[in-house]
Amino acid sequence: MANLQSITHRLLGDSLHISAQKSPSKIVVTTNDGEYTYQELLDYSVALANALQQRGLQRGDRVAIYMDNGWPALFSLYGVLLAGGVFVMINPQTKADKLAYILNDSDASCLLTEVHLENNFVPILGGLSKLHHVIYAGKEKTFPMPAISIEHFDKVLDKVSRDVYVENRSISNDLAALVYTSGSTGSPKGVMHTHLSMLFALNSLIEYLRLSDEDRILNVLPLSFDYGLYQLLMAVHMGATLILEKSFAFPALVFKRIKEKEVTVFPGVPSLFAILISSHERSKQKFPSITRITSTAAALPADFIPTLKEIFPNALVYKMYGLTECKRVSYLEPELVDRKPTSVGKAIPGTEVLLLSRDGKPVEPGETGILHVRGPHVMLGYWKQKELSENMLKDDVYPNQKMLCTHDWFKMDDEGFLYFVGRSDDIIKTRGEKVSPVEVENVLYGIEGINEAAVIGVSDSTFGQLVKAFVTLKEFSGLDDKKIKKLCVAKLENYMVPKEVIVMDSLPKTTNGKIDKKLLG
Repeated sequence: MANLQSITHRLLGDSLHISAQKSPSKIVVTTNDGEYTYQELLDYSVALANALQQRGLQRGDRVAIYMDNGWPALFSLYGVLLAGGVFVMINPQTKADKLAYILNDSDASCLLTEVHLENNFVPILGGLSKLHHVIYAGKEKTFPMPAISIEHFDKVLDKVSRDVYVENRSISNDLAALVYTSGSTGSPKGVMHTHLSMLFALNSLIEYLRLSDEDRILNVLPLSFDYGLYQLLMAVHMGATLILEKSFAFPALVFKRIKEKEVTVFPGVPSLFAILISSHERSKQKFPSITRITSTAAALPADFIPTLKEIFPNALVYKMYGLTECKRVSYLEPELVDRKPTSVGKAIPGTEVLLLSRDGKPVEPGETGILHVRGPHVMLGYWKQKELSENMLKDDVYPNQKMLCTHDWFKMDDEGFLYFVGRSDDIIKTRGEKVSPVEVENVLYGIEGINEAAVIGVSDSTFGQLVKAFVTLKEFSGLDDKKIKKLCVAKLENYMVPKEVIVMDSLPKTTNGKIDKKLLG
């Protein structure tokens, strides 16, 4: 058995050991199914770690977690970490084709999932040469897949020890997670984060958000979204409590949970806050227990803040900017939200940002430059994507180091505060998610009867951007905008489905014959 007295925060999973030792009977998470203690999370995680190693998991092997927000997802994540594996969180909205791509690209050897998702994962199992084990939660059933081991969590965990800790030889520089995010090529790319980068980010976030082990953090965001993921990681790291909801689909139930559990931290994205404000306008809401509101993804409109202060009268409001490749870039001190309403603040603690021209020269205050980020939170690169990695990781201003080039345009004022100007690529940020236009276009082109397709993002005050598609149709296709959107729903996550589909006689072209998206809007 490991000597818990000697454990320090070298690995991401060490947080669980330390918090469970300190407060074994404290509630770590409240879900729709019940409450669970730190000791229970440790016991289940250790049991799964043992089970994974018994099934051949080696240090650094990837394990995919394809689940709803819930108890099984929590102990799955920490079970993978304690076993020395690398977790890959996959949004449960992900359809079969994209799921297969991520599993193949990551070379995942094991899939941890839930039976209600079988229509997506069962049909693709035959084409996954590296996947050898599937462990699922939910109703038990029989799957006719002799080439792959498919087992129920209950039976797996009943057969292994929850007391004997398996050996984990990982070090801080080893991978802890692959976080898949949409890319300009149309295929998701795996952002490589080490134990070191994620632990650094955790400590920096906790510091500037002024959090403690007494906090009760609400999370309605998917754990596959790094913003949602870090709510769990922060809670466990501090020994705090997470109030985990599957989504914000039923706001009234979430509001009830906030009051019942006296939630203190409310992370959200602007689209979520827009729903909240709309509800408040119909029926006044007030949550005095909340002491922190955090917002990232799209810019939080300045007009939202007065109403949010009505709803959360005791809360500090944090506006932030980040990207998966380094988790978080900047934050605005909540005391400055009225004085600097359009700023995303300054670099998070322990990091540095630079604004450089296209030729790598520093720009003056007030001038537009490309944002570069320095710090231990920067990714190692993209999994199996050397060229894309080199496009994002540039030579640092200091020798033998790399910094992250965000390719986003910013300005900085005389006081050093950052202001977002625009994106230099065509990735669409909507509802807190990143959408590749190419990925949506690929689905459109797969619909029989569509001749040409182009997808762009259009500005929206609530969601940041909305996905808008333009298509031309083949003769006698029988398609219209409603039918096209319905077919997209079967292939794409909800947030990727075009909000609007415009059928045109022809799409504008450049002199080279390419579709000219600049003329679409």
